[in-house]
Amino acid sequence: MKERITPDGRYFVVRGRLWRRANPSLPIERRDSLIRDLVNARRAVSNALRSGDAAELAAARKAVDVAKIGLGERGPVWWTDGAPDLNRHKVKTSPYAEWYEKATTA
Repeated sequence: MKERITPDGRYFVVRGRLWRRANPSLPIERRDSLIRDLVNARRAVSNALRSGDAAELAAARKAVDVAKIGLGERGPVWWTDGAPDLNRHKVKTSPYAEWYEKATTA
């Protein structure tokens, strides 16, 4: 199944779970910079896993977290209407269940 984005643009669905999307109001330059940071941090995680260096792995995972928080994928939510964060929740038990059912059967 292809990636599905919720109607409000807050999440995408992968294997039945909601994953928070990046803040769409980030300036493009900032977003691009954070994405580069994220790619580099993920590469560092991979390298640390291969090397077996626990300290390097911890630092790389922290760098991934910092980039994801900057993008709005983790940490405080980027929307302002008070809606809860449903990141990693099952879509079928969320307020998006009806939308998802229609989207996947269409």
